[in-house]
Amino acid sequence: MLREKILNKVSQYRFEIRHITIFFTVLILFQIILAIVQKSTLDNFLNETQGWYQKHSAERLAIVTSTSMELLFENLYLMESITENEERQFVSSLSILFKQQLIQKSVEDICLILKKKHRIYIIDTGPKLRDYLHNELEPYNGESNNHDAAINLYLEHKDAMRAEEVIFSSVEEQKTFSILVPFVPNGEYLGVLFIKISPNFSFFTNEVSNSFNNVAIVYSILIMAGLIAIFFVSSQAVKERNEAQHQLFEEHKENLKKQIRLEKESLFTKRIYHTHHKAEKIIGFIKEDIRQINADNIEDIKHRVVTYSNFISRIIYDMKWYDQPLNTIINPMFRTNINEVIGFIMNYVFLRISSKNEMFDFETNLDPKLPIVNVNEFIVWEILEPLIQNSIDHGKKDSIRIKVTTKYDQATNKSVIEIADNGVGVAKELLVEGENGVKKVFLENESTKKNDGANSGYGCYIAYQMAAVRCGWKVDVENLPEGGCKFTMVITH
Repeated sequence: MLREKILNKVSQYRFEIRHITIFFTVLILFQIILAIVQKSTLDNFLNETQGWYQKHSAERLAIVTSTSMELLFENLYLMESITENEERQFVSSLSILFKQQLIQKSVEDICLILKKKHRIYIIDTGPKLRDYLHNELEPYNGESNNHDAAINLYLEHKDAMRAEEVIFSSVEEQKTFSILVPFVPNGEYLGVLFIKISPNFSFFTNEVSNSFNNVAIVYSILIMAGLIAIFFVSSQAVKERNEAQHQLFEEHKENLKKQIRLEKESLFTKRIYHTHHKAEKIIGFIKEDIRQINADNIEDIKHRVVTYSNFISRIIYDMKWYDQPLNTIINPMFRTNINEVIGFIMNYVFLRISSKNEMFDFETNLDPKLPIVNVNEFIVWEILEPLIQNSIDHGKKDSIRIKVTTKYDQATNKSVIEIADNGVGVAKELLVEGENGVKKVFLENESTKKNDGANSGYGCYIAYQMAAVRCGWKVDVENLPEGGCKFTMVITH
């Protein structure tokens, strides 16, 4: 059940080529960003590690050198008397110790800075140490020499070095370390050993970084190749699906055209069948008027016969079209008085039947201020006649009273036509809104008749199509509290 829900949810979404392209582009960008972040993180780690190890290596070298010199000093002090040859050996050993450090590529400067009797002495060779021991070495007099950086650093930190006797180191440009190591032979603080060193381990970090770059490039190429392969497969699948959908769409479009054509033909046929009996009834009225013609009523009968004939002509004209051209329905040349059309329909159509007194009667309340409308008068006839006929057919009483009212609201410039009866009203299920918010009584094939007659359900439907769809009137129907129903049409001028 859960799997089906997930599949149904996913199937609601359509993925096109552009979606797949955006998806793969985002993945590639994420991969590039991830590689850049990893490279930056690795470089930071290597730089921090290299800096720490450089400092550690420099301090270890300074400590070992200082310890070696302290041992030489101690041995020299322990010997009560030495020969000239032994002294030369000690001096040579100290000179070698200085030279061994300086020949290293990373060591830039090394010297002993000793303080005696408030005087500073700089020792960077074995002979100078011998002269220092014999009090023959000239003290530092402030003149510039090769060890200015060492002297300045010592003078800056001499008090702290003497008080704490700890190693001090400073770094320049994150690669050159200047280190001061306390010089304490036999536990007596004499000064410091200065060493300037630039240990270089970039070959190691470069190798690690290059290895990472190679791995990242290979990994990115594999990911790119996989994504490109998936993209081509997916794009081909989407292309085939789109072609199939296009073919289905074209087929569906043709089927819709065929269905619409068949529906129009069916509606056309039913509309003609529905109006056929009206034409027969009107022709009967024409025959009857012609038989009754005389010199006294010839003008009145001529007017009625012409109106009847025009209505028949309109019916015949409608037989020529599935959809009548709009200019034959609404046109500025049409100037129809709705009150006159209502009077003619009631007096010369409905009230001419022989059983009028037993079946129904009319009550009218027509507003003389009602404006004319630019709608063909026989279209108005086709709208009003089915609605009045509906009240007669579906009243289900021995005597139906039909009230037709027109009124004009000058403030809103709207006209209202109401057709009300005192019958049983419209069935509740037909007052429910159906397609597009239209009540079912106005839909095709909807009727209150019990039998399934061929012409059932088309009177209100045709009236609604003419009034609402073609003329733009607002049409509604409702049941009255006292019984019966009321059709309302609102015309905006």
